[in-house]
Amino acid sequence: MRIISLTGVIGLLLPGLLAAQDFSGVVVKIADGDSMTVLTTQSREIEVRLADIDAPERGQPFADRARQALGELVFQKTVEVRFNDADTYGRIVGRVYTEKIDVSAEMLRRGLAWVYRSYVRDQSLFAIETEAREAHRGLWAAREEPIPPWEWRRNARPSAPGPGQVPMQFTCGSKQYCREMASCEEARFHLRQCGITTLDGDDDGVPCENICRSR
Repeated sequence: MRIISLTGVIGLLLPGLLAAQDFSGVVVKIADGDSMTVLTTQSREIEVRLADIDAPERGQPFADRARQALGELVFQKTVEVRFNDADTYGRIVGRVYTEKIDVSAEMLRRGLAWVYRSYVRDQSLFAIETEAREAHRGLWAAREEPIPPWEWRRNARPSAPGPGQVPMQFTCGSKQYCREMASCEEARFHLRQCGITTLDGDDDGVPCENICRSR
């Protein structure tokens, strides 16, 4: 999750949304263990990324359990989103609260997420992660040391281009179908950045599942 300035992302956000504000709404979709879609009281759907934590990526152990746990906490419930930042996908990054539950803290408490070292602002969350680890809850019950998702993503990326090779770059407007996608990364770019929603036929946030589910 790369963070950019508000001015750099404002064009990606929904029209009329004053992004640097707290807001509330009902959660209508769970993308993964740290991402959701909130339907605001103004009937706008806003993609929200939980601040300060990083849940297992799809393909990692406990990814499905993390997504399920987040759904149990917030799906079809009214939440308050406290604005933190915005990321390069146009999502609001914020702390989410429902029924007096701090969702980021609760995911850590259940052992289904890590404190996101590169972006954490709330240092008190480290104590919650440590307590879950020592109690062997969630992913901390695994026999092998779990791999943090930021390391998993780095290892899953294509290797750097060799001499004379051109780095892969994606642009909108050239492709619209899964059969045209060379990788999951390209499919995600076209879904999130270009708005090609037909790539996500079952509306679960995962484009071209024959490519992305096999990773």
